Amino acid sequence: MPTETEIRAPAEQTEGTRSQILRWLKAVGDSVTENEPLIEIETDKVTVEVASPGSGTLQEIIRQEQEEIAPGELLGRIAAAGSESSFAVAGSSDSAAGSGAARTPESAAVRGNVTVAVAPTTGRPLSPAVRRLLAERGLDPSQVRGTGEGGRITVVDVLSAGPPTSSRPEAAAPLVSMDADAEPPPAGVRRVPHTPTRRRIAEHMVQSLLQTAPHVTTVFEADLTAVLQHRQRHKEEFAKRGAPLTLTAYFLNASIEAIRAVPEANSRWTEAALEIFDAMHIGVATALESGLVVPVLRDVQARDLFEIAHGLEDLVSRARDGRLTPADVRGGTFTISNHGVSGSLVATPIVINQPQSAILGVGKLEKRPVVVSESGVDQIVIRPRCYVSLTLDHRVMDGHQANRFLQTFVERLATSPA
Repeated sequence: MPTETEIRAPAEQTEGTRSQILRWLKAVGDSVTENEPLIEIETDKVTVEVASPGSGTLQEIIRQEQEEIAPGELLGRIAAAGSESSFAVAGSSDSAAGSGAARTPESAAVRGNVTVAVAPTTGRPLSPAVRRLLAERGLDPSQVRGTGEGGRITVVDVLSAGPPTSSRPEAAAPLVSMDADAEPPPAGVRRVPHTPTRRRIAEHMVQSLLQTAPHVTTVFEADLTAVLQHRQRHKEEFAKRGAPLTLTAYFLNASIEAIRAVPEANSRWTEAALEIFDAMHIGVATALESGLVVPVLRDVQARDLFEIAHGLEDLVSRARDGRLTPADVRGGTFTISNHGVSGSLVATPIVINQPQSAILGVGKLEKRPVVVSESGVDQIVIRPRCYVSLTLDHRVMDGHQANRFLQTFVERLATSPA
């Protein structure tokens, strides 16, 4: 029977995405149970939990928090219950998981050749999350009553311990870390560190716009009268069947016909050839507090309006609950950004989500006066309308193809889906 189990990074990885360890949820020496959350891994698109591959004791941490990792890379090891093992954290002699929290002789214990942070009253190791909270709040472990197993201090215990004591102001860790050579901010300026997600989004945007694809944008105006009438007739029925009928569902539905008219919009540029995809895996930009994620609804071309609405509800709800997996943001062939939901009239250019060739932007829905001709007579009427834009890789398509895409798209929206 094996005496240790390897902990490895997920083998699958989103195209063009780097991953890093956000935090270890256990410290060296902790007992772990198979399938319980063990590590949080963050990419530029999603944060996922890695479950423990076995039960026993966390024996070794090889890759530290904030370090970049490769798919399938060895991150640590678990010793089987009852086996004799030394405990170690690679590359560190004073940290259980590389958190950098302060140590004192009263709050540390030695396991093998490694110093591990422990609670002085119980001798139990402190988890990385608990160490971080203690440092941020300027608390010593001796000031916190542990309610966990064997008197272990939990996150809830630290949060319930109250604010930092005024007698220990020097213990508080700075909330903003700066490089040693960085100048302090001027008076009245507050520095907010970039999160790994925000850094990667920024890198991706710069790489797409300035280093990869020449962007061109065309803008049309869409009349949503037919869409709103159809939605009014069917939204209760869809809701009863578990699929809220959002306007975004109509935009995905109309994109099917537009892509069929201009297949190049659903493609990928390579140096040798243009790869045009038969399947339409459409990403839907979703704004979260932590940044923008783009979960992918797969095989949209094979779905009717109800199936599109149902699939959207599942993806968006899991995105907002933090339950997306790497597979949910992988393999998109086209993207829609409904920026109008936050009040934007038009956004141009929207940056293409590489290695795709185009992204569709949808602006705010407004009632606008327009001139229509009926029986040869022009008259002004009020219609619900919005601006739609297509930003494309000019290597892949020319302007007339982009215009044809949007013309097909707005014509499809002007007719009832039923």
